[in-house]
Order: sequence, then C-alpha cells, then structure tokens
Amino acid sequence: MIPRTLFSSDHELFRDTVRKFLEQEAVPYHHQWEKDGHIDRTLWNKAGEAGMLCSHIPEEYGGMGADFLYSTVVIEEIGRLGLTGIGFSLHSDIVAPYILHYGSEAQKLKYLPKLVSGELVTAIAMTEPGAGSDLQGVKTTAVLDGDEYVINGSKTFITNGFLADLVIVVAKTDPKAGAKGTSLFLVEAGTPGFAKGKRLEKVGMKAQDTSELFFQDVRVPKENLLGQAGMGFAYLMQELPQERLTVGIGALASAEAALNWTLDYTRERKAFGKSVAEFQNTRFKLAEMATEIQIGRVFVDRCLELHLQGKLDVPTAAMLKYWGTDLQCKVLDECVQLHGGYGFMWEYAVARAWADARVQRIYAGTNEIMKEIIARSLV
Repeated sequence: MIPRTLFSSDHELFRDTVRKFLEQEAVPYHHQWEKDGHIDRTLWNKAGEAGMLCSHIPEEYGGMGADFLYSTVVIEEIGRLGLTGIGFSLHSDIVAPYILHYGSEAQKLKYLPKLVSGELVTAIAMTEPGAGSDLQGVKTTAVLDGDEYVINGSKTFITNGFLADLVIVVAKTDPKAGAKGTSLFLVEAGTPGFAKGKRLEKVGMKAQDTSELFFQDVRVPKENLLGQAGMGFAYLMQELPQERLTVGIGALASAEAALNWTLDYTRERKAFGKSVAEFQNTRFKLAEMATEIQIGRVFVDRCLELHLQGKLDVPTAAMLKYWGTDLQCKVLDECVQLHGGYGFMWEYAVARAWADARVQRIYAGTNEIMKEIIARSLV
C-alpha cells in the first residue's frame, strides 16, 4: 500500500485519541442508537470536550484553528467504525463554515464557541418535499416585516434535525428572482412556529436523527439573516466542494473498513474443506477491491492537498463525490456477497454498512448531478 504522507505525527496522535474516544463512547451504544433513531445527546458534549468538533474554528471563537486534516481524521475514524449515526461532520464541516465565512461578528461570537463545545447541535435545512438537488426550486419563504423576517415552509431529510438546537434555513426572500432571491437564516429551536416533525425511518443510517422541519409564521430578527439577502445560493455553491469532499472521505473510509472485515471473515470461514479466502474467485475479488480502494485513496489525498491550498474546484469535488460513493457501494456489495448469508444479517457490520452506504449516492447532490457538473466543465 502507498504510504500516506499528508498527515503529521500530531495528526496521527489526534487519530489515536479520536479512535479511543469512539471505541469507548460510541461503539458499545450504536446498536441501541439505531433502535432509538438518534445518538445520545451527551455524546456531543463529550466530543466537544475532546476537541473533536469544529477543530478548524479560530481560537478567538473557541476552536483550535487547526487545518482540515483534523476534520478528516474524525470523518475517517467514524467511517471505519461504521458509526453512521454520528453527525459531527455536518455540524463541524458544513454548518460551522457558513457561520464563520458569512456570519456577522456578533453571530460568530454568539454561536461558534457553543458549536465547538457541543452545547449547540446544528443542522442545515435545504431539502424540501418538492426540492432536492434543485435548490432553485425551494418554496420556503422569508418575508421582511419591519425588523423581523417571517419564515413559512417545510423541510425534509434534515440530518441532525431532531437534536438540532440551531438550524440554517434556506428560504426565498424574493421568489421572483430565482437563485438570486435565496437567503440563509439562523433559526434557534424553540422559536415560536418552528416545529420538528417525526424522525424519519430510513433504510440505513438508522442511528442518524433525520427529521422533517416545519416553519409557520416563524419570526426571527433581521439580524438572523446570514450574510447578505439574495446571496444564499452563491454561498451554498461556494461551500459545496468541502461538503462533497467530506462525503468522499467517508466513502473511502467505509470501503476500507468493509474490505478489512471481509478479509478477516474469508480467512476464518470454511467451505468445502478450506477457507473461503483460498478460492480463486475470492482472491481475485479481494485483489480488485484492494486495488480500486488504493486508487480512491490516492485521489482523496490529492483532493485534500488541493483543499488545503484553497484550490479544490467544484468539478473535481464532484468527481470525488460521484466516483468515491459509487466505489463505496460497489465494494460493500461485493463484501456482502463474500460473507454469504451472514452478510445479510443486521448483526454483521458489513450488512449495516451496506445499507448505510446507499444514500451516499443521493445526498450532497445526486451522482447524476455530479456528472452534469463535471460535463459542464468539459464542454
């Protein structure tokens, strides 16, 4: 295997800390969380104390001012352990950057330290019943009324939605202006008119609290506008490369874990008097997966290099998201097959990872949208 040279000894020390934290605080409870439909709220506070949330946030707002590789470590370790209920990356690497990059100084001082500590759990409400990948089709509205915006609409498939204390809401401030009429708002849980619907029952990622959100005449002060009115769509487009990078990182970590589980299983499992790993078909399948995962790992690390330099562009991030998640699903399917009937049993990690992987090709922009983005950059 090609050694990874991006990560320093400090990164690897942090990785050891993260892995031990997750093995102690999450692994023993994740199965129960799958039944509950959400993780334990106290895990957020413990993760904040351990420095696992929003490590990139500058020190003046309570963070470590660390590089993105610290976030990468958290994503990879969660992926390797199959802890798909834990929505730390969405909180740290998707929501927090919006506040850091576009928020007022007052908003940063009010919210960012609480994101770092885990005192606040966050979500971003983009998707609606009638608008998924097509963000220009958002119907939720925010109408300025004196010193307040009045928000009406509904959202669905919102990760961290059930536990969220603070939500970035995508809404139309000028429905006639298309993309240029989209704005972002900070809405706190408990605001009158803001209601959380039922936790959605999903095929996979069962421990992740995915919810519907409803807004009926929700009044927020105009100071809760994030950035400038009408700039929401532009902000979303600017932040999507990092979001898609996080999906690609998690996809490769999951594929690597599945291969390792399958190597262990096929070495131990006997059929026709010998281990399953001794059959040529098994060996060839393992060789194919190991090679493709190595190719994916090199691509992920190259994208990380570009991102650290501020050079990861939209088409390249789309390539990683589409190809990485396609590979993840391919590998998981092969690994389930090599486990035989046991691969279809929920008690086996490979079965849960297989179910969890499928949505990766859908959220953060479907893989079909990724291909369209790539194609537009070519012709």
